Amino acid sequence: QIPELPRLRLSSLDPVEVDPDLFHVFEREPRLMPHFHLSLQAGDDMILKRMKRRHLRQDAIDICEKLRELRNDVTFGADIIAGFPTETSEMFENSLRIIDECDLSFLHVFPYSPRQGTPAARMPQVRQDIIKERAARLRQAGQKNLERTFSKFIGREVSVLFESETQGHSEHFLNVRSTTSHSPGSILK
Repeated sequence: QIPELPRLRLSSLDPVEVDPDLFHVFEREPRLMPHFHLSLQAGDDMILKRMKRRHLRQDAIDICEKLRELRNDVTFGADIIAGFPTETSEMFENSLRIIDECDLSFLHVFPYSPRQGTPAARMPQVRQDIIKERAARLRQAGQKNLERTFSKFIGREVSVLFESETQGHSEHFLNVRSTTSHSPGSILK
């Protein structure tokens, strides 16, 4: 409805909100950037259920696959919590694996911390040292994928929205720095 808007990026999408209408727009609207940040929180079905999330791990995998079918250069980010109460080693491994299964490159990893009065605060807690170690492993996996994503763009021309005189983001949310100054708000190849 705003034709003069050159770019639109969707962030913090709950996977259940990704519907056929969004797939249709993503396939046909070039102004919709090929990067999605999903509010996954975990990659294990039992943890997702305990978090009262409305999606399963396979839903997230299917969404990423479908979006990649529509535009094969799409990149993904996600929010993931490490050490949610009752998280076993196997449950954590499911969250770790979903990083590769969805090819998540931009991770926001949060170590779980209890909030007084919430149902999760009354559940059996994971030890803080384990939470810290799991968060570090999630971040390492995300960094590995981010480096792999950056390597795919070496030698390719990208369109950069400059947010400062020398820094901005490409269509795929890659952070780009320029050795020359540009007007903030400008979009340049």
